[in-house]
Amino acid sequence: MASIHLTDRKLQALEAGRYQKDYWDQSLPGFGVRVSPSGRRSFVVMYYTAAGKRRMTLGAYPAMSLADARQRAKTVLYEVAGGGDPHAEKQAERKAETFEELAEEYLRLHSRAKKRSWKEDQRILDRDLLPMWKGLKAHDIRKRDVILVLDRIVQRGSPIMANRTRALVSKIFNFGIGRDIVEFNPTQGVPRPGKEKQRDRVLTEGEIRSLWQAFDNLDPAMAGSFKMRLLTAQRGVEILTMRWEFVEGGWWSIPAEVAKNGLAHRVPLAPQALALLEELRPITGKTPWVFASPRKEGARITAVQKAAERIAKQAEVEFVSHDLRRTAASFMTSMGTSRLVVSKILNHVETGVTAIYDRYGYDAEKQKALVLWGDRLEEILSGVTKDNVVRIA
Repeated sequence: MASIHLTDRKLQALEAGRYQKDYWDQSLPGFGVRVSPSGRRSFVVMYYTAAGKRRMTLGAYPAMSLADARQRAKTVLYEVAGGGDPHAEKQAERKAETFEELAEEYLRLHSRAKKRSWKEDQRILDRDLLPMWKGLKAHDIRKRDVILVLDRIVQRGSPIMANRTRALVSKIFNFGIGRDIVEFNPTQGVPRPGKEKQRDRVLTEGEIRSLWQAFDNLDPAMAGSFKMRLLTAQRGVEILTMRWEFVEGGWWSIPAEVAKNGLAHRVPLAPQALALLEELRPITGKTPWVFASPRKEGARITAVQKAAERIAKQAEVEFVSHDLRRTAASFMTSMGTSRLVVSKILNHVETGVTAIYDRYGYDAEKQKALVLWGDRLEEILSGVTKDNVVRIA
């Protein structure tokens, strides 16, 4: 335990060690700063009550200035001298928060603000978590409570959904820890109930034909969204957020804020993709969205899962929508397109020194590959080629 006269210059010079270390202010007993191994500096105040020693965190430097922290410490010590216990009062206030309140704060400040899939978080909460934990104090929820919820989900035959629920509970409690609402995460030590299996399914030519025919039984915009996935090999959310203003001169520009990995992306449109857009223009061209919602004016299509399930049933093909992207990529590599070019089409994140210096856009290579794939898909749909299975190399 070190004692120094705290100044801004000394605060900035304090070095992080292997373990956290406290430095106490010589001019105000009980006031100090804790330096963590990561270099984080947090102002603290320590005092004693009948219940024992208390340590209260005031704020982090430099977000909280030294002068403000010292004044806050004086206020806390003054309350203690009058018989109060600010730390205990803070704990009581924090622990009064119910799980429902914590979940709503998570949705408001994190999920709705940062996640495109926030509605799935809301759905999991409404179906499985709030009915069980709505009135419980967040800090009272324990590992056993998590296990009971997950067991119920597994018993109804949804082990993978149990995994998703466990992940959401973990995110909510980590959010609560970060905001000083709860002190621990009850999912720690709780294994995932379902065994996840990476899907590697690639559609055969016959399955592609059957699905394409089933697409035409859907609303034109919904059908077009599935077809465009297969033609361009782009991600579902990027397809559904495609705007007419992003399409120009045979190219589709995906802004960074739309792309899943945060990287802006240019997608060449093969003649078949351009023809699809021309079919849709009289239907959705007066809206900003290429794949506009047929039910809600001014909105885009946001969910395709139920439509995909109907398609799979009609076509009698085991199918999920992401299979379209994987199938397109696999066919392109089977036709001789290099994995590097396919990776550029898929807009995968590259790592390593080469990725830093390679700023070439591969536009010509991407365009050639997607034009060849468009022609190949046209052959498949015509039924000219033999039915075969393309496997991932």
